[in-house]
Amino acid sequence: MPAARVLRLYDSRGGIVEALAAAVAEGVRAVPEAELVERRVDDADPAELLRCDALILGSPNWSGMTGKLKQWMDESGDLWESGELAGKPGAAFTGGWSRSGGIEATLLQLFHLLVSHGMLFVGLPWSQRMRTAGSYYGATAHGQVTEDDRAQARALGERVARVAVALAR
Repeated sequence: MPAARVLRLYDSRGGIVEALAAAVAEGVRAVPEAELVERRVDDADPAELLRCDALILGSPNWSGMTGKLKQWMDESGDLWESGELAGKPGAAFTGGWSRSGGIEATLLQLFHLLVSHGMLFVGLPWSQRMRTAGSYYGATAHGQVTEDDRAQARALGERVARVAVALAR
């Protein structure tokens, strides 16, 4: 059976999301049956969505997701109408400078994009780590990326990859 292809697509402006993206990639790579496809929004083609078995979206928190990522996703409107992403797992991650500056709102915007395509949203189960960092909606960081933030991002990447592999079977 071919490997389940997990597309990690993100925009990054200041390094926080870049660090989370690297940890998400580690998590996906921890699943031998998964293949990671890494793309920044500037280097990605919406046609790549057709070749993936799962999608993990990342955006800095700029009063929500970046306009660049939103515009890129708007280009996938034909896939929304055709339903070609329906049933595939999707997840999200974000980072920003303030804990109360809209981190979860950005995750919910990313979540909305995934669900509007009929994708199956994969979040994170509750953990003790979430008492001080993270969200069950997806991996997050604020200010600086901590080891707890990286651990949640790795867990998210691994979880999405495992779901993609199970669904591919």
